[in-house]
Amino acid sequence: MRNVLRKEMRLSASVLSYLFILFGLMFFLPGYPILCGAFFVTLGIFQSFQTAREANDIVFSVLLPIAKRDIVKGKYLFVCLIEGCAFLLMALAVILRMTVLSASVVYRSNALMNANFFALGAACVIFGLFNWIFVGGFFKTAYQFARPFVTFIILCFFTIFTAEALHHVPGLEKLNAFGTDDMAMQLYLLIAGILSFLLMTIVSCRRACAQFEKIDL
Repeated sequence: MRNVLRKEMRLSASVLSYLFILFGLMFFLPGYPILCGAFFVTLGIFQSFQTAREANDIVFSVLLPIAKRDIVKGKYLFVCLIEGCAFLLMALAVILRMTVLSASVVYRSNALMNANFFALGAACVIFGLFNWIFVGGFFKTAYQFARPFVTFIILCFFTIFTAEALHHVPGLEKLNAFGTDDMAMQLYLLIAGILSFLLMTIVSCRRACAQFEKIDL
């Protein structure tokens, strides 16, 4: 799998996938829907799928002496690698905003979602949806990706809107905790987001492997 991942990173990937990792730093932006950063990261990954399709990367990969399942797993590993790097930048922004920058007026007066562990958990859900809907949808045909990406966009922004609106609901104000307030609840929400990501990704990968085996390229 190491060689398959190396092929994905060096041959199949678009440079935009790496550049768009930096959108994870959007978690530093006050007065902005910070979860859009997660969407832009997935947009960068989408560019790699588009580039690979135009270069007949799937056909090339099938001709290699590797199992078809390994091709799918290699794509998922690459996607998770990009998402993981972006998540680390988001986590760095959250930690700094919760500690060093906790007294900043510009963040204290922020009307939108604060950068906390709930926001990180929501970002994990968005990444999980991308893996489930787009990557899994791509391997139904190993060629068409417009419909699954449009579907993902709709669900992604519905998730962003919901996450941004929840803390305005009476009784759910703690979801927008600032700094180290309500730390226990925030950690539970982060863990829930990570588990959702893992579940959607693993189930999607297994299903994609089974579907790709049936495709006659």
